[in-house]
Amino acid sequence: MALGGSCANPKREVAVKVTEIWRYPVKTMGGEKLQRVGIGPLGVAGDRVVHVEDARGRVITSRSHPRFLGHKGSLGPHGVILVDGRPWDSPEVAAEVVEIAGPGAKLVPYQGAERFDVLPLLIATDGAIAAFGHDHRRLRPNIVIGGVDGLTEREWPGACLRIGTVRIGVQDLRLRCIMTSYDPDTLVQDKEITRGIYRRFEGKLALNCFVIEGGEIAVGDEVQLVRGRACVESAAFTE
Repeated sequence: MALGGSCANPKREVAVKVTEIWRYPVKTMGGEKLQRVGIGPLGVAGDRVVHVEDARGRVITSRSHPRFLGHKGSLGPHGVILVDGRPWDSPEVAAEVVEIAGPGAKLVPYQGAERFDVLPLLIATDGAIAAFGHDHRRLRPNIVIGGVDGLTEREWPGACLRIGTVRIGVQDLRLRCIMTSYDPDTLVQDKEITRGIYRRFEGKLALNCFVIEGGEIAVGDEVQLVRGRACVESAAFTE
């Protein structure tokens, strides 16, 4: 059954499942689509473990340097971090980072909680994506959940999601930024898309989430929405 939907007609129930999993090993670059992944206290294993810093040690993102969205981060054999298929610390990648962000800019490995802009997991649902009406990669979700009616996700904050043994807390809706205005393939900017999010969705789409209990998830896994005491137990991630 679609979460939050009606039970009046069981024959029309739709299974709520994980339909996509995304990891972004290099913060602010494009990510990789996965079939299965481990989830830990800081979200998807290997997510945002390298970021860009300028010559003064300040973190740089695609909000100010959107060309980084045209590069793809991934994990290769033995967990090696790659940028467009090349080792992240190769001279070629280093030169491209400088070319985009200026002299002294570099990729830096870092696995502290501060590497996340808000919380470790961003979850989007197919109903909200359909209402959005654009490529959902603009929203940069870690997990996409299918079988959800319309904008039902907006009722989820304060609840939690069970995916097998994994338990995920839903904190609030994500306030969106200018990065949503860039096409993930062409990098062409359309500011009207971001304006539309503010006009139609009060500036918020998808869900800021934290991990209550880790484990492994896979595409096709069933998702259950849980409310009440089970969602306030545990050591929830805090900023």
